[in-house]
Amino acid sequence: MIGFIVLLLVIFLGLAFLGFVIKGLFWLAVIGIVLFVVTAIVGYFRRGGSRSKV
Repeated sequence: MIGFIVLLLVIFLGLAFLGFVIKGLFWLAVIGIVLFVVTAIVGYFRRGGSRSKV
C-alpha cells in the first residue's frame, strides 16, 4: 500500500512540474499540488502517524 501511495505522489509531482513548465497548463499544476497534498495526508494517516506513543 505504501508503494502505491509513493507512486501516486511521484505522479502528482510530475503533473505539478509540467503545469509550471508549460504556462498554458497552470491548472494542471494546481490540481497536481492539491492531489499531492491529499495523498500525502492519506498516506500519513494510513501508515499510523497519528498514533500517540504513551
